[in-house]
Amino acid sequence: MSDQEHVLVVGGGMEIPGLLRAHRPGVRTSVLCQLALVPRLWEPTAHERVVALGPHSTDQDWIDAAALIHASDPITRLATLGERDQDRTAAVGLALGLPTHSPDTVAAVHDKARMRRVLAEAGVEQVRSHTVDSPAELARWIAENPGTWVVKPLDGSGSAGVGVVADPEQAAAFYARCVASTHTGRFGAPRVLVEEFLHGRQISVESFSEQGEHCVVAVTQKFSDPETFVELGHVIPANLDPDTTEAVRRHTGRVLSALGVRDGPCHTELVLTERGPRTIETHLRLAGDEIPYLAKDATGVDLVGLVVAQTLGESVLPELRRRLAEPGGPAQAIWFGSAPCAGTLVAVEGVEQARAGGARVELAVNPGDPVRELHDSGSRPLWARAEGPDPDTAVRRAHEAVAQCRLIVSVPSVRAGGIGATA
Repeated sequence: MSDQEHVLVVGGGMEIPGLLRAHRPGVRTSVLCQLALVPRLWEPTAHERVVALGPHSTDQDWIDAAALIHASDPITRLATLGERDQDRTAAVGLALGLPTHSPDTVAAVHDKARMRRVLAEAGVEQVRSHTVDSPAELARWIAENPGTWVVKPLDGSGSAGVGVVADPEQAAAFYARCVASTHTGRFGAPRVLVEEFLHGRQISVESFSEQGEHCVVAVTQKFSDPETFVELGHVIPANLDPDTTEAVRRHTGRVLSALGVRDGPCHTELVLTERGPRTIETHLRLAGDEIPYLAKDATGVDLVGLVVAQTLGESVLPELRRRLAEPGGPAQAIWFGSAPCAGTLVAVEGVEQARAGGARVELAVNPGDPVRELHDSGSRPLWARAEGPDPDTAVRRAHEAVAQCRLIVSVPSVRAGGIGATA
């Protein structure tokens, strides 16, 4: 480990670059990201440099930019802390000889159709799926294969564009939503994945890997909207019996090994079907929705801290396993609120009352901001966190806190004189 680490952060990473600099004296950071991300960087002036590229830049452009930084100020570590541009990070790491996820692993995780093929070929699981290139092909597939199908972008996040379809006449609308919902910022990728609807409880697995060893930190129970699949709440730990928990641990390890995951955090979403656990998708990053902080309070394991330490070359699994062997804390839950309709937020009532009951309540919007009905994870205007002696109690407390909050939304209407309506 170098005393003068220079970490190239590809993408943003929110608070984590600052934690890298604070973790050890002498650690410096630079950022390589898309132009659109620059306004959202935390503490941009704390970096040695911020280099931004346009949306049409090629992998070679990213490699060349990183090589220029490396030539003038040698990079000792690469950090990829979010989903966007992990493929660019893999290309840079391969070119500069710096460890990070391999291009094959990133491709298998990001491309959901490829993930299905890899897991099937490795004998991990079989989930029926098909890739379509047009609305007409999607309609034809649904017509020829009666039943309920999940339609999703090949490369998406935040549940954007995901839907359930059984009617061929709905194909065009669902196809258009999927094509518009990618997270990498790439262009000209019209393929859409249609796969069997998996029946069963939804969970996610928060894990950490080191040199190909995988350690499950927490199993999270998910609560999702049945129409949009947007997540409405989470609780740690999931209320599972020991045999199911062990099956989830084994299956997650097999999934990550088949995909070639070597290091870092993963957030793996599963359905507990009658055939056993089946993968919805996995991610080479920490979970969103405050889940790492739920896991810390429930298990004592600081997933963000593990990312920081491992990025700087430290071994983390021994201490992680030691901490998991100790007693955990109370169950931790989060619940999200949604707007009653599209419009402009006027006010939120009941927040202080909910907080007085012991929940932590946070708003993602301010008066004057636009709001809309539940569409993706970005359309949830508030959330509440609560704890309890068991998962059910924690969920109930978080849900009740959200229910105490009332969103006042101004809805434009076409009336004589142009007077608006309030809902």
